Amino acid sequence: MNGAAQPLIFYPGAPVRFDRLPRVPVADFRETVIRDVAQGARLAALFGLETPAAEIELVAILAHAERGVLAALTTRPGAVYPALTPDCPQAQGFEREVAEQWGVLPQGHPWLKPLRFHPPFGKRSAVWPPTPAEPSRPGVTDFFQMTGEEIHEVAVGPVHAGIIEPGHFRFQCHGEQVFHLEIALGYQHRGIERALIGGPTKRSIHFMETLAGDTTIGHTTAYAQVLEALGAGAVPSRAQALRAIALELERLANHVGDLGALAGDVGFLPTASFNGRIRGDFLNLTALLCGNRFGRGLIRPGGVAFDLDAARAKELRQRLAQAGRDTRSAVDLLWCTPSVMGRFEQTGTLTPEDCRGLGLVGPVARACGLERDVRYEFPFGVYCFEQIPVSTWTSGDVFARAYVRWLEIQRSLDFILAQLDALPEGPIAGTVGALMPEALVISLTEGWRGEIVHVAVTDAQGRFLRYKVVDPSFHNWMGLALAMRRQPISDFPLCNKSFNLSYCGHDL
Repeated sequence: MNGAAQPLIFYPGAPVRFDRLPRVPVADFRETVIRDVAQGARLAALFGLETPAAEIELVAILAHAERGVLAALTTRPGAVYPALTPDCPQAQGFEREVAEQWGVLPQGHPWLKPLRFHPPFGKRSAVWPPTPAEPSRPGVTDFFQMTGEEIHEVAVGPVHAGIIEPGHFRFQCHGEQVFHLEIALGYQHRGIERALIGGPTKRSIHFMETLAGDTTIGHTTAYAQVLEALGAGAVPSRAQALRAIALELERLANHVGDLGALAGDVGFLPTASFNGRIRGDFLNLTALLCGNRFGRGLIRPGGVAFDLDAARAKELRQRLAQAGRDTRSAVDLLWCTPSVMGRFEQTGTLTPEDCRGLGLVGPVARACGLERDVRYEFPFGVYCFEQIPVSTWTSGDVFARAYVRWLEIQRSLDFILAQLDALPEGPIAGTVGALMPEALVISLTEGWRGEIVHVAVTDAQGRFLRYKVVDPSFHNWMGLALAMRRQPISDFPLCNKSFNLSYCGHDL
């Protein structure tokens, strides 16, 4: 890889001038990304933006967890460039997104169909479905197909029962065994990234709180850190502690709910019913902090909007301890019930090599033994001083994904109680100045699903020229598809719940 370039090295939350990013020929750009990923980096983000001359610039963000640093470089690929995906599978979703948004064709991509079915960004027009000059480029309604005796397809969605968001699952099966699962998302056309351009505005914070409604604290914290970095803001210690308490409460509510839902999927009703109620207890603790069960209105640039007085802190501690005891009673039933273990173990197994190759994050990666956690690799806020041990397991199956959640529940409980016992005195909000113009900044947080990435690029006036969000689901949906291979199709609900990925977090 003689053409590999040296990207700019910097830290999360440290803004850099955008013109400092090395702009290299597309061949060097490609070689650098492939080289760094092969050496252990992850492709945290790959996105396009439009220059004043209406050229498309690709920006790659690489996360070097072993050093706790990020690397970035750019290229102007023109209308066509050699795809990264054949040599770097982590790029597959990003390159589909770039093609859809900007009309830039990654030639050689193995399955270049639209990712979200959005209209294109910018002045240039993306062409989809394919022109006659691109006969192999799949369109919106194309799905991967297998042929052979006794091969059949099962199509599920995009409309589902109840209030589930739209997503289409196309199974290629031989009898009951799944050979391949293709997942199509993006039916809501939410257009949030497009709406953020020109911000921040009064609406921006509300977009962040609803990027993925069950991850309000995770995404809003990432956004606040972006503005604090660009505006030289300082967050008081008390506000940092309250943010961390809210983030761990969000993790608790969702992990407890997921364990209950997994119990329900195998027909084990005691844990399913108990955890449904206990999840509400954790949500109510977030409401005790700010008046909203999902934490909306709490996180604001510069700090938090609500303080925690001594009386409510005492009540939170008591109710948290009780909810923790109830959770242990309910969850311990899972591990000592043979029928549950018989369904969890060796179902939907992923290997560490699969996780590394696809760049999977969060509990899904930790269930394969990878110590992949932003709180440990790229600590932010209180986590720079108070470390939560990384919870891992090694079997990579439904059991591992469930058990990692249980380990994290226990550690989050201990962490919150420790924060309440040593809550700093002082203000809860600082100031944030005018945003740095023509800059790039990257904010990372560890949401309950995994790594959340927010990337902001500002223009000459300090407004958002581009705002890129990578929800952990963006990486992990492909992991679900891989986990279903060689599984009975009847295991899909259980595997799907063990990932519990976000439809709306993908459709931005």
